[in-house]
Amino acid sequence: MFRVRFYNENLIIGYVSGRIRHSFIRILPGDKVKMEVNHFDSSGGRIIYRPRNKNSND
Repeated sequence: MFRVRFYNENLIIGYVSGRIRHSFIRILPGDKVKMEVNHFDSSGGRIIYRPRNKNSND
């Protein structure tokens, strides 16, 4: 589980989706991610995407 801070300074708890976990994608502090936020409880959500780092040699 990760603490995710939005641009408007809101802080929510996010967990990694199954597709990211299955692909062995690493999420580190400072990474930008895309999230789905729960409509019923806005204090939690699911991390669904992490864009590639442009500085990597991959």
